[in-house]
Amino acid sequence: MKLLSLMAVVALPSVVQSLASARPLRVTVFGGTGYVGSAVCERLVKRGHEVTAVSRRGENPKPDSKELSRVNWVKGDATDMKTVEKVLKDSDAAVHAIGLLFDVESGLANLNKIVSGSGSIPGDSSTYDAITRITAFNVIDAIEKKQSLNIGSILSKSGNRYPLCFVSAAEAGWPDVTFGKTIDGIAPKWLNKYLIAKRAVEGRLRESNESKGTIRSAIYRPSLIWDWTKFDVLPVIPVFNLAAAIGVPFVDKTVRIETLADAIVAGIESEDVEGVQRVGEMETISQRVR
Repeated sequence: MKLLSLMAVVALPSVVQSLASARPLRVTVFGGTGYVGSAVCERLVKRGHEVTAVSRRGENPKPDSKELSRVNWVKGDATDMKTVEKVLKDSDAAVHAIGLLFDVESGLANLNKIVSGSGSIPGDSSTYDAITRITAFNVIDAIEKKQSLNIGSILSKSGNRYPLCFVSAAEAGWPDVTFGKTIDGIAPKWLNKYLIAKRAVEGRLRESNESKGTIRSAIYRPSLIWDWTKFDVLPVIPVFNLAAAIGVPFVDKTVRIETLADAIVAGIESEDVEGVQRVGEMETISQRVR
């Protein structure tokens, strides 16, 4: 009997992981109308999950998509804590895919019409700090509060820690690679602000993991994200891929949107996915949901 009890205890983590991946989850996607967010929503629906997407517009960006028509679209501002707490109240997992390449202070905001997957233009208050750091901090704070109230629910649908996937950037890891700090130092001001916000969120997630341990965070660091419709980046993809192939340490291979979205879904479903995920890890874990 003691042996059987010991075996049951040892097997418990795998049982929890199996339950987490087998059961439909209620997933909240922040930035669901964006290029990455909408792709994640589609794949989550295909996997049988119940999806709520939160964005400033709150509208299905692809009305002809069968999967996206099944998403609960919510118009809301994630810089508002009450909004974040409300949409996370009954959720089992979350994805933070809110972002923009050029903020209102960059002087390049109009270029978002070309480079943004949603084609949206930043509002007057859309700085990197507000759009990335504040919204993500609100999500983290709301989850920690939610988990503190549900601490007794060890066998929740998503396991004992709340899955949160954050879309960062490959360049956020520059300080950790050869010549990366040098490149970081000569980067344009707008890019520095962009990376400061991404790194702040990564640091907050690490702090949460170390101090509370109630969130299982997966941090995705894609370089250029693309598909065959992204004509703005297609010409430079071979340049990035060649640089990565010959070993330039501060350049990562580009990643297809399908790969990133599948990797994020795998991060929601799999208890063993956490921490920083670079392109190699994304390619590997994305295979789990195909």
